Amino acid sequence: MQIPLQITFRNLNRSPAIEAKIRERVDKLERFFGEVTSCRVAVELLHKHHAQGNHYHVRVDVTVPGEELVASREPGEHHAYADVYVAIRDAFDTMGRLLEDYARRMRRQVKAHEVPPHGRVAELHRADDYGLIETADGHMVYFHRNSVVEGDFDDLAIGSEVRFVEEQGERGPQASTVHIIGKHHIVG
Repeated sequence: MQIPLQITFRNLNRSPAIEAKIRERVDKLERFFGEVTSCRVAVELLHKHHAQGNHYHVRVDVTVPGEELVASREPGEHHAYADVYVAIRDAFDTMGRLLEDYARRMRRQVKAHEVPPHGRVAELHRADDYGLIETADGHMVYFHRNSVVEGDFDDLAIGSEVRFVEEQGERGPQASTVHIIGKHHIVG
């Protein structure tokens, strides 16, 4: 961490045991995700309830490159926060999940559905059973009559819009499957 850990106690005396538990949990976060810039933890004893005991609020603020993540545990959310260690555990577990999500986003592992390539039929050679598709970036992709699925090669015309799966063939890029895009198909 670039900035030292800050632990704040509100409405209760500083406790070496609680501090030690917090430091242990912060060390686990840093081992899990090494790019933590700073961490602030606030432990607050809320209104003393004579019948129900003390209730604790724990807030963990972690700064990572480009973002601040916040996890907190309110006693109103769960009756078990009469135990400060349970509140600390749950707040840090939540922060662990937030860091996992952040790390996935940074590694671009958030699933994105890729739109299959599409283009327009630029050439048709019906006698030889093949054609060429021009892609949006202007390169040409070969396809054979047998590559057309869910449609008929004979239904194609110059300018027909298609989506396809491209692979490298013996003589350059070729489409292994070609789907005709009709007026009811949506291309993302």
